[in-house]
Amino acid sequence: MKTNVAVFFGGRSVEHEISVISALQAINAMDRTKYDIVPIYISKQGRWYTGDNLLNVNNYRNLETLVSNATEVYMRPVYGDYRLYEARQGGGLFSKGAKVVAELHVALPVLHGTNGEDGIFEGVLETIGIPFAGCNTLSSANGMDKITMKMILKEEGIPVVDYVWFTDKQWNSDRDAIVARVEEKLGYPVIVKPANLGSSVGIGKASDRQQLIEKINDAEQFSRRIIVEHMVEKLKEINCSVLGDADDHQSSVCEEPIKTGDFLSYGDKYMGGSGMQSSDKRIPALIPEATSDRIRKMAADTFRVLSCHGVSRVDVMIDESDGNIYVNEINTIPGSLSFYLWEASGISFQELMDRLVQLALQRKRENDRKTFTYDQNIFAMGGGTKGGVKGGAKGGFFDAKGAKSGRH
Repeated sequence: MKTNVAVFFGGRSVEHEISVISALQAINAMDRTKYDIVPIYISKQGRWYTGDNLLNVNNYRNLETLVSNATEVYMRPVYGDYRLYEARQGGGLFSKGAKVVAELHVALPVLHGTNGEDGIFEGVLETIGIPFAGCNTLSSANGMDKITMKMILKEEGIPVVDYVWFTDKQWNSDRDAIVARVEEKLGYPVIVKPANLGSSVGIGKASDRQQLIEKINDAEQFSRRIIVEHMVEKLKEINCSVLGDADDHQSSVCEEPIKTGDFLSYGDKYMGGSGMQSSDKRIPALIPEATSDRIRKMAADTFRVLSCHGVSRVDVMIDESDGNIYVNEINTIPGSLSFYLWEASGISFQELMDRLVQLALQRKRENDRKTFTYDQNIFAMGGGTKGGVKGGAKGGFFDAKGAKSGRH
């Protein structure tokens, strides 16, 4: 029997179009003798659609026509219900007798950026309980947020550049103090970034105070949290992908993206039209073997301490003035799923997709062996509410075995 794999893509994100490209690449790479693919496109308005017309990238030139020729669908937020339902127009989203469009076995999120790669969508899948490939809610959120990620990595001894972070409200109420803190701690030049976007969206370089203010004003349009980082001027950017789970993983060969400015831009990455696969790069990167080994270990350590799962890409920076290496960021759902790095490492795109499905099923089996709830009902055992437990001390409650506990 084939495995029914739901591939989710699109989404409410500035990286919407890149997600479509990555997803269609992944779908085309999957072995149709093993898998039946159910494409699920999430529109920019957050509505879900399925249909064969979603498999042709040319159809995305007119999104209104695209969705009008597809079937609107949804999944119920009920644990254990892996069915995809047709959304009945005029009958309410969860109306009785809704038609089942597909029985799903595994979900594969290929959603880049906010509302997809940041843990929000992963939380939906975890609520339903369906096996899914990739990072869970916690590791997705930590990996997506550049501030939280750097805090964790720094605590674990993984090198990151110096930074200052703040919220948009802090910026609007106390910008003079923030500018002074940036200048005192970092100096110029610096890189300004929205904390939770990818694909180099909203990123800018500032070489003086006026530029700093301008770039922060730009960045706050995209995110409520802003990070300003020390800029490595003699920079070589290197990327490395990691595949597996936090306890058992492997690193790919390294690549060197070719940038046209001070940092790798959105255009450098994607304007070739085929996602990260088409961007200019050197594979393997032209770096000494010892440096490559060091970067591959840093990528693996980053993947491990963030408790990642599936396939990720870790981007690092080499300061060529002193040889220091820093982790820049992790992409927990990388563009094109980094398949080109795995092909260069001896793993085909088709095999990569097989690995992701198997990792999803393996994690589900492991999670099912954990205890999430107790069969006992403490209320049937005399548990009370405000004012204490009947027959027990005021303010206490009974634990799962019926023994009174004073915890509260």
